[in-house]
Amino acid sequence: MSDGPRLDDLLRHLADCPDAFLAAPQVPRGDGVRVGAVVHDLLLDLGATAVAPGDLRAFAADRPVDSRRLALVGCWLLHAPWWRGRVAADAAAMWLRDECLALAELLAAERVIADPDRREEFIRLALAGLGFVPEGETAAQAEDRLRALDSGERRDLMRSMRTRLARARELRRKMAEDEAREAAARAGREW
Repeated sequence: MSDGPRLDDLLRHLADCPDAFLAAPQVPRGDGVRVGAVVHDLLLDLGATAVAPGDLRAFAADRPVDSRRLALVGCWLLHAPWWRGRVAADAAAMWLRDECLALAELLAAERVIADPDRREEFIRLALAGLGFVPEGETAAQAEDRLRALDSGERRDLMRSMRTRLARARELRRKMAEDEAREAAARAGREW
């Protein structure tokens, strides 16, 4: 892991995301933002000399809208000045395609901009995915903070807690039924 940017700088940059990056992506044979074109332009800004059309297929109009909306936010994040000269265009393309699109199952684009914790989580995921840690943090510190913010881990923890609570309720219900049967049996013997 390499030293990355000041986290505050990227938090501010992402919070200032223009509405155009939250606009609806293009749908097949329809209107909307052409996400592949935005990715293409970002990759050129990051130093790519050419972008193969196949590299942009994951951002096509027939792909899931939520994933492409988050990719737009990812493009805005990677367009911050700090990234230029520090991240290769092919690494950025791979992160957008392989990680950012998948994050849409956990993170909504609007929440990444509006919610400070989701904003930090998204930035930390990008930094980690591209091999950086925030300035002034060790890799272990960055990993601990990301784990504390992790929507997937929190979702799994909440699911596990709900399962345990349901089991505990069921166990209490069964114990109460058993106690009621035992009390009825004792009462029947006493008569």
